[in-house]
Amino acid sequence: MTNPYHLHAPLRSAPQSSSQTFTAKLLLLLTLLPLSLAALAFILQWRGGIPDPTTRWSPPGSNHLFPGMEASPLSSAVVRSSSSSSDCVNLGRSNSPSFPYYQNWKFDSAADLKPKIVITTSTSAGLDQILPWMFYHKVIGVSTFFLFVEGKAASPEVSKVLESIPGVKLIYRTKELEEQQARSRIWNETWLSSFFYKPCNYELFVKQSLNMEMAIVMARDAGMDWIIHLDTDELLHPAGAKEYSLRQLLLDVPGNVDMVIFSNYESSVERDDIKEPFTEVSMFKKNYDHVPKDTYFGMYKESTRGNPNYFLTYGNGKSAARIQDHLRPNGAHRWHNYMKTPNEIKLEEAAVLHYTYAKFSDLTSRRDRCGCKPTREDVKRCFMLEFDRAAFIIASTATEEEMLKWYHEHIVWDDKDIRIKLLRKGILTRIYAPMAIIQGLKESGVFSSVIASASTTLSKEKFLATIDSSNSSRATASISHPSRKISRSSESMATARKTLDVEVAEFQELAVPPLSPPVMDDNHQLSFEV
Repeated sequence: MTNPYHLHAPLRSAPQSSSQTFTAKLLLLLTLLPLSLAALAFILQWRGGIPDPTTRWSPPGSNHLFPGMEASPLSSAVVRSSSSSSDCVNLGRSNSPSFPYYQNWKFDSAADLKPKIVITTSTSAGLDQILPWMFYHKVIGVSTFFLFVEGKAASPEVSKVLESIPGVKLIYRTKELEEQQARSRIWNETWLSSFFYKPCNYELFVKQSLNMEMAIVMARDAGMDWIIHLDTDELLHPAGAKEYSLRQLLLDVPGNVDMVIFSNYESSVERDDIKEPFTEVSMFKKNYDHVPKDTYFGMYKESTRGNPNYFLTYGNGKSAARIQDHLRPNGAHRWHNYMKTPNEIKLEEAAVLHYTYAKFSDLTSRRDRCGCKPTREDVKRCFMLEFDRAAFIIASTATEEEMLKWYHEHIVWDDKDIRIKLLRKGILTRIYAPMAIIQGLKESGVFSSVIASASTTLSKEKFLATIDSSNSSRATASISHPSRKISRSSESMATARKTLDVEVAEFQELAVPPLSPPVMDDNHQLSFEV
């Protein structure tokens, strides 16, 4: 009998054979195509048709691969070549892919970005603190930095690196600078007079104000739109903007606003062995302005833990000022205007993150900068805030073991239950953005590349010439605020009349010192302590 399925067998095998042939051709095509492209690229490269990307971005004589294609070769190089600068070592250690910082990179679009923001500071810190602080603020939109440097910050090893970074101006505390600032009009005015001729923190406060006055002139000459005074242990946190950008935050400020106030948050450390606060601290105590009043006073005892105030140090934040005529500093925390009361606003979400006493060594470093006697009466001459006074006495009289115990009792948040309670209540908060940004910059090799780049791009002669040029130009700028003791015989009558009018009409609001947050007194009244 004939098999009824026999006639259909060839009909099923024909499509199967056709499918196999198509698959074979497709595989052959996919094999030949990349080989052909590779051969074409080789021929063009051999004939010079495609430039090597590393020659396009690398500095002359550099052996770097294209950024991101290698583990940082600068880490070991920096350690070998910079053994005299201990604060550079940690900045150079990374096993992650490297994205080197190249001196000659230019971005034309940066000149068109608005608003232009400058940060000014007075510092004696090293590169381990200044570079993360600076590049973090570059990331969030700050284009220019005026650094009034002394101590370690003014040393050749540190200053030559800072001078090599675009947008950075260093002003050294030379005899010429002090002579110019001695002729500042501030000395003849009353708003800062209560801080004159006192040691330690008072002296620093006056110095910062004089530097801020000079920075205003420099900012105006540089075409800046906003100026901010920060210390190098403070980071701006532009929360509330459409993007994590200080430029975007200030761009959204109405045009009739003269000053923007950033409430400060204070670092709350959870251990005593922190070395790099910017990348190791994520917990902060929120400012009174950002906490409901009932919560603030209801949790006041748990929040202070027996310390003099809610915050260890100041609680009145920092501010940004719009560059305009007659602008002047009003102490390190505020700005003012000689001709009007500034229109100011306080931001509801953005803040200044203050990393105060974040390292155990901060106790002794503050002690070493002040020569006051460790007595309750004498420290009042030197420090404005009660906690600073207590910390100075402990650091000056206690053993290291006693200091460490005191540090845990007053600064370190050891009690996990209390931490969780205050986090849930909104007194404490976690902020990770600055930590992530700075850690990313470090791991990508930016800091180590800056250090290595400075050592190859600045000759000794060029470096010294840069210092001389910086000092002379800045000293000239400071003359823009003449003292009333300087003769005006060489000035025109119109200029003299204008200056006189300013002096008569000036607003003599007293300088705003670092203020502690509000406390509840015995009569349950809200009060602020200086």
